[in-house]
Amino acid sequence: MTATQAGGTGTGTDTPTDLHESGMRAFFRLYSTLFRLAIIEQFQYRAANYFYMIGMVTEPIIYLVVWSTVAEARGGEVGGLTAGAFAAYYIVWTLVRNMNIVFTPFGWEQRIREGALSGQLVRPLHPIHYDLGFFAGWKVVVIVLWIPLAIVLSLIFRPELDPRVSQAVGFFVAIWGAYLIRSLLLWMLGMVTFWTTRVTAAFEVFFAAELLLSGRLVPMQLMPDWVQTIASFLPFESTFGFPITALVGPISDEELVRGLLTQAMWIALGAIGVSVMWRRALRNYTAVSG
Repeated sequence: MTATQAGGTGTGTDTPTDLHESGMRAFFRLYSTLFRLAIIEQFQYRAANYFYMIGMVTEPIIYLVVWSTVAEARGGEVGGLTAGAFAAYYIVWTLVRNMNIVFTPFGWEQRIREGALSGQLVRPLHPIHYDLGFFAGWKVVVIVLWIPLAIVLSLIFRPELDPRVSQAVGFFVAIWGAYLIRSLLLWMLGMVTFWTTRVTAAFEVFFAAELLLSGRLVPMQLMPDWVQTIASFLPFESTFGFPITALVGPISDEELVRGLLTQAMWIALGAIGVSVMWRRALRNYTAVSG
């Protein structure tokens, strides 16, 4: 066999294009494998997943009952949102919240303390890809299991939901964008453990800010203007408020596109942030094993 037959070039070496294609194939194989494994594994534990999701429904139901009661007490609406609009918001909230479950920063303490990260460092690709691929597969199971739950909640609370086709498509893209943004944010937050072991306070501050500035606690249009202004400069709303509003509305196609572009910006910034922090964090890494 000649060099040309074996390697595709007269020199028998890979060209940059060949290497790029090989790298892309490696990424595709990794993600597709992790995706399938996660789906198989999580469907095996579908009962546990259902109980977990049902447990999470408690939070939005409390918000929904409170705001629906307030709306009825104020003549049927609050800030332009009726009881049916609140129902739609918080029912969609349950899916968006589950899409936003990613590897917790608290897990970094265990990875480092038990030396699990050492094994991940010898793998051929950046460790974040293994987290992204596995949790992405889990989200497929989450979406499937969420549908019956959403039907039951809709029968109980009667949401007002009539999205356009563009909203449905935008919502599908937005929930995956939210997943990527939050994955990158919590990866960066988790890497703080490379520099200090006392990180709980930092984590709690982050989650408190996210709760108030994301639309998770209350639709952002009900927050004061100054809060909305602050939120517009932070990534939190792109992970909760925007995906929900993308489907529930009111939102124009221009606002939908702008929101998706904002998500793309935060994904790019998050990827850069993870890359920079990762290189610096490894210089401080010391494995501990029992």
